[in-house]
Amino acid sequence: MKRLCLAALAALMLLTPALQSPAYASDKLTVLLDWYVNPDHGPLIVAQELGYFEAEGLDVELIAPSDPSAPPRLVAAGQGDIAVSYQPTLYEQVQAELPLTRIGTLVETPLNALIALKDGPIKSLKDLKGKKVGFSISGFEDAILSTMLKTVGLTEADVEMINVNFALTPALLSGQVDAVIGAYRNFELTQLEIEGKPGIAIYPEEHGVPVYDELIYIVNSEKLDDDRFKRFLRAVEAATIFLTNHPEQGFAAFIKAHADLDDELNRRAWFDTLPRFAKRPAALDAGRYERFGHFMKDAGLVKTLSPVEDYAVELR
Repeated sequence: MKRLCLAALAALMLLTPALQSPAYASDKLTVLLDWYVNPDHGPLIVAQELGYFEAEGLDVELIAPSDPSAPPRLVAAGQGDIAVSYQPTLYEQVQAELPLTRIGTLVETPLNALIALKDGPIKSLKDLKGKKVGFSISGFEDAILSTMLKTVGLTEADVEMINVNFALTPALLSGQVDAVIGAYRNFELTQLEIEGKPGIAIYPEEHGVPVYDELIYIVNSEKLDDDRFKRFLRAVEAATIFLTNHPEQGFAAFIKAHADLDDELNRRAWFDTLPRFAKRPAALDAGRYERFGHFMKDAGLVKTLSPVEDYAVELR
């Protein structure tokens, strides 16, 4: 009986993390998301729903953007505290002299992939010669594909690039293109399978592109000493460990907050994304950021590189 009581107490504390930490004065914090709420934001939603932010004395407001490119600019202008953004675009923002610094990581591997239909003509990168490749955003996606093609002796001139305006899956299913670049391996691949047309993914980091963080937290560089950021990252870390240990309970908390996302696609995306969340969100791999910076420069996406410490830090 004593063992059962201790187990019950442990479970209660696990599900009510606010009980585990001392109380702080409630400080408001605005987090601007990169996109509408989806499983990529799992640690944030779980931290909010299960009280991890509250335990750190934070009253966090998560805001989905009407313009996905706006959050970094708004944070730079002081119209938001933290933005969820992308490591590749951080280099461009720094070059544009926006006062932005990375303080943490949400998703620590690339999600981007080249995706084709399993029963289609593309089985490997070599098969892309003479084929049509759909994309949504020029620049970074072109650079990724170009680097991947070089590993098999091809160039961009060997493929026809077609802008499909974010309609990646429909373009592939309709036969408008033979493959798409920029599709997320944790969404579009599952979406194709649900549609009854399974796909294959070819991963950039296995074909010449340095590994990078897909989603990061950035703040105004002039506010790095704001104590709320350390508390935010502690809460996100606790939530990430919780949903890693208890994926079903994590998903239950997620759909409780967003019942409209309770469907097969989002459920499968949730479990596909779990291994990709940063378990140490505040940790910084400076060498990784340096290597990817050189990739951006060699690809012509930025003209100059700043020292890593100028745009990425580890808060202590």
